[in-house]
Amino acid sequence: MLEDLSPAETPVPSSSRSSLWSALSWVRDLAFSVLIAVILIVFIYQPVKVEGTSMMPTLTDQERIFINKFTYHLGLGDIERGDTVVFWFPLDPTKSYIKRVIGIPGDVVRIEAGQVIVNGRPLEEEYVPEEYRDRVSWEPHRIPPNQFFVLGDHRNSSSDSRTWGFVNRDAIYGKAVFSYWPPQKMGRLH
Repeated sequence: MLEDLSPAETPVPSSSRSSLWSALSWVRDLAFSVLIAVILIVFIYQPVKVEGTSMMPTLTDQERIFINKFTYHLGLGDIERGDTVVFWFPLDPTKSYIKRVIGIPGDVVRIEAGQVIVNGRPLEEEYVPEEYRDRVSWEPHRIPPNQFFVLGDHRNSSSDSRTWGFVNRDAIYGKAVFSYWPPQKMGRLH
């Protein structure tokens, strides 16, 4: 004798249930991964493209890097001399610039024929090759509170604090931490 089973009572083979559960698990894991990636990119690390040559040889035109937006905003790290920072350009806040911090609040910075002097001591700048140096002088300035003096590593082709002044702390929104393109330059930034 055959039983008449309605569709709701028809048993689903265990292999079908297993495939359905596997597919749902995969979708759940994918959604979770996308969520984590979005959180990382929006709140912690942001990919950016370098435009221009003012940071050569450290960073080259069209190089792709990650910036850390988390450290400075939550007070987990102070902006230090030597950091490569990304900030809103003081003369046009719709544009971002990337430069190296040379002077921090309270420092006295001057430049004599291209040699940067901070608080009376010549600054060692192994990241600026001789061919990228200039011979420009800049009179002594004390860096005001919440302001930073920034320079490009390619001194003879950089628009920086020597031209347009200091960068306000609130305008700095990231620190360059990692280069990922081109592959031969992949690695942590110093």
